[in-house]
Amino acid sequence: MAADLDRAHAFYGELFGWGFRPTRQGHGRYTVAYTEGGVPTVGIGASSPSAGVTLPVTWTTYFAADSADEVASRIQERGGTVAVGPLEFGSGRVAWAADPDGANFGIWEGDLTSAWWGERRPGAPVWLELRTRDAFEAALFYGQVFGWDSQERERCDVRFEHDRVVLHIDGKAVAGLRGGAIEAAPDPNVRPRWRVYFCVKDVDEVAERAAELGGGVLSPSTDTPYGRIAALRDPEGGIFSVAAVRKEPAAGDSTD
Repeated sequence: MAADLDRAHAFYGELFGWGFRPTRQGHGRYTVAYTEGGVPTVGIGASSPSAGVTLPVTWTTYFAADSADEVASRIQERGGTVAVGPLEFGSGRVAWAADPDGANFGIWEGDLTSAWWGERRPGAPVWLELRTRDAFEAALFYGQVFGWDSQERERCDVRFEHDRVVLHIDGKAVAGLRGGAIEAAPDPNVRPRWRVYFCVKDVDEVAERAAELGGGVLSPSTDTPYGRIAALRDPEGGIFSVAAVRKEPAAGDSTD
């Protein structure tokens, strides 16, 4: 969600080379960003004030669900919060929720295309990471809500790797849950949250370019067990991270 959609297009289009197309998704201005070759990669919507409240500029992680209503019920049963929905949203149904520690995420019930999470290519999401208080408690919550433990091991596998709980889907590591970073963070405003990492060819060059375009660097480029990463923000304060293109997933560390 962006306060100024045109400004977001200018920043991310220049930074990642995205192209944009309007879509009917949602009730306001909403576009889908495309990487080179016309592959859809993310959605960006204009955040309009509701009841006098302006929504924050932020990237939101969405999880697919066969039934948004069933998932919403499991979230509430396990101590989470469903803030909005489930409700009709374009071609599907959506809900916005938070886990017991307050990390926000979305639920999507509707058509899916593998192109939204396909090959690890420049400009596309490559990794999702939850920074939270207790990774194991978080893994139990999300595992029960989305049925990670009820699926076949070949389809869904959860492991502990490099100080984080890692979710593997169809043999591909797609998300990590990392605990302890919240207590160790010197900034009292840091709270549990999901973060998205985008593939880039050169992390240092992209971080420098983000600052030139009016954004900023939250944590400088650094090497991790998964490769080189950096945490950045866009001109409106939206937080995201970048990771070097490589076969292994990119993940963060506790420096931001």
